[in-house]
Amino acid sequence: MATVRFDRVTHRYSGASTAAVDDLELDIADGEFLVLVGPPGCGKSTVLRMLAGLEPVRSGRILIGGRDVTDLPPRARDVAMVFQSYALFPNLTVAQNMGFALRNTGVNEAEATVRVREAAKLLELEDLLDRKPAKLSGGERQRVSMGRAIVRRPQVFCMDEPLSKLDAELRASARAQIATLQKQLGTTTVYVTHDQVEAMTMGDRVAVLREGGLQQLAAPRELYDDPVNTFVAGFLGSPGMNLLDAPVRDGAAMLDDIRIPLPRTAKTGTRVIVGIRPESWEVTADHAGSLTVSAELLEELGAESFVYGQGASEDWGSRTGKVVVRVDRGFQAASGAPVHLRPRPDEVFFFHAETESRLR
Repeated sequence: MATVRFDRVTHRYSGASTAAVDDLELDIADGEFLVLVGPPGCGKSTVLRMLAGLEPVRSGRILIGGRDVTDLPPRARDVAMVFQSYALFPNLTVAQNMGFALRNTGVNEAEATVRVREAAKLLELEDLLDRKPAKLSGGERQRVSMGRAIVRRPQVFCMDEPLSKLDAELRASARAQIATLQKQLGTTTVYVTHDQVEAMTMGDRVAVLREGGLQQLAAPRELYDDPVNTFVAGFLGSPGMNLLDAPVRDGAAMLDDIRIPLPRTAKTGTRVIVGIRPESWEVTADHAGSLTVSAELLEELGAESFVYGQGASEDWGSRTGKVVVRVDRGFQAASGAPVHLRPRPDEVFFFHAETESRLR
């Protein structure tokens, strides 16, 4: 186990006009499960590959356990990588795949066998050790890939979207298995995903990246309850936060007939972005003092439902083009029907209209 530090790390791909990762400052605690999340192209896989030594660092330093590994080759970093593609040898058995790297690093046959069997027990692969990859399911192949990393007993695990090839049901069970396994092993883990559900359910902390820059680093609940800008607010949550561009009058944001006082310390101009999560709306029968949207879609998910509506005036509008509301499972709304809404006052966020940073 070891700490990991990114000390003002930058990487720019050849011919690119902007940096893929720009001046990254990030400290990962010993034994921590850190998730890197963001949209495609945000730089999260580049961060992981620099840590593993698969991409060069253009400026800055990477330290593992206090040791500067910036210029060391991958084999000298004591990092184990779990790839998206599993990368198993088709002609080798599960046991041979898991023990392959050990034999290449000089671990003797007896020790390699012990490590493989220990990992197989952890991953419930004991009955599959003599099978070849073609005879395995996607979930089983993913576990073999994990086992190949575990047997090395590295200081750091690097996992690059390892669940992306699994179906929804397998993804859910594999998330829980990986998180539990990481706690058992206590190995520092850096996990890359674009799936915010994985990020919120697996990580001790989550680093949200955008265009090569770190937007926010915090525990999952803190990211959801206290986002620093509109990007984090809109990215985390399913569906994401409603972001409504509204005018400011007499120290309050105006949404149709709703007047929402701004924080006294907030410095803003004539407009503000109002953030309201789908679960923070109340549906009311009273037209007065409400925001009215026209229902376009009722999405019923069993335990909960969401109404997607269209609503705007000359004064305000949604930055996503829709207003999303979580409603009771028995709620019904015909297409085009008006839905009257009020936000819960204590659950409203405010963001600067130009910088998109949080107003407090």
